[in-house]
Parts: sequence; C-alpha cells; structure tokens
Amino acid sequence: MPKLIISIDGVVIKEVTLAKDRTTLGRRPYNDIVVDNLAISGEHAVLHMIGSDVYLEDLNSTNGTYVNGRAIKKQALEHNDIVEVGKYKVRFLVGPGTGDSVASVRPAAATAATSGLIPLSTAPTEQASLGAHTGGAIIRVLSGSGAGRELSLQKVVTTIGKPGIAVAAVTRRLHGYVVAPIDGGTALNGEPLGNEAVALQDGDVLELGGTRMQFVVH
Repeated sequence: MPKLIISIDGVVIKEVTLAKDRTTLGRRPYNDIVVDNLAISGEHAVLHMIGSDVYLEDLNSTNGTYVNGRAIKKQALEHNDIVEVGKYKVRFLVGPGTGDSVASVRPAAATAATSGLIPLSTAPTEQASLGAHTGGAIIRVLSGSGAGRELSLQKVVTTIGKPGIAVAAVTRRLHGYVVAPIDGGTALNGEPLGNEAVALQDGDVLELGGTRMQFVVH
C-alpha cells in the first residue's frame, strides 16, 4: 500500500499507510492525519486513492500545498514525491512496506489526560529490533498541573509538549534517544535547542512552554 513519511527538520514524526479511498490532512482533530501546527489549515488537503493511483488535492488552504517545490491544487503523486505543508515534508512511497493505518496516528485523548502532556502524535512501533539495543525510558513532568506524572517512551517517535506553544519529538534510536524541537522553543538543561537532534542523557531536563520535564532511563 502507498505510504507517507512525515517529517520536520529531518525528524520523522509520523508514518502513515494509506488504507482508505479518502484520507484528510489538517490541524483539526477530526482529520485522518492530524498535524497540529498553526501553519496548517484546519482542513488542509485530501488524498484520494483510486485503484493504484493517489491524487493529492489542496482544500484552499491558507499557506498552500506543494509537491516537489511547486504549488498544486490537485495532482497525481508518484513514488518519492515530496509534499510540503507548512514546515512539514511528506514523502510519498509506493511499494511493499509496513506501517500503521491512518487511524493509529491520531493523538490519543487518554494519553494526554494521564500524562499531563499533549502528544502531537506517535509513530509506528514496527521497528521492534530497537528494543534489543535501547533500554526503556520515561519523561517525568516536574512542574505545572501535570507535575509527577510520567510518559513512557515506548514508541519509535513520541512528541511531547503543548501544540501551538512548544512541541518536541523524542526519537528512539539504536543506541539511545534524541530530542529535536518541532514547534516553538525547547530548552535542554537550560540551553535552547537548535534545529538538529541532540542525544539525551539520563537526568536531562527539558523545558517546553514553561513546563519542565526530566528524561529518565529505567
């Protein structure tokens, strides 16, 4: 099945398999693919799957939809095309592969309520081999209304923070975890993060939108 790899600043935040005839993308929570960023319109674009072909249609979004650097209204997608919406890049892939269905990448309300954070998304956990090389870890909230709560970093990519204020992605790699800012400012041990992913060490303190949280390795 066709697949979308969604990234920002080189950090993959979502992997979506297109399993429906019509898949919507936008900022509003009722979309199939939710990208909670102010540069993305509430209903930004839609992907139509007709047989083996996929067509991308812009839904009169404020900032437009681009394919390989060119603004489009409706266009058939080809393997390896790069779609740009806001600061996000979406790589379109065709061929055999694994990935979660669109339903599985929606933010989970229960997770937000119990963690004290508002995750933007979680990526697929297909890469089980990572677990053999990386120990478990959590994010512990140190301040704010969610102080004392913990978020387990079980996914390959877990986004943390508050959409519209500050969001960062924690990515699980072969030999540890890295963090990179997605939207807004993120500080690591009191120093602002740049655009590049930075390795996390046990006890590191992150600050997003005034909320402090600590990276803890089990």
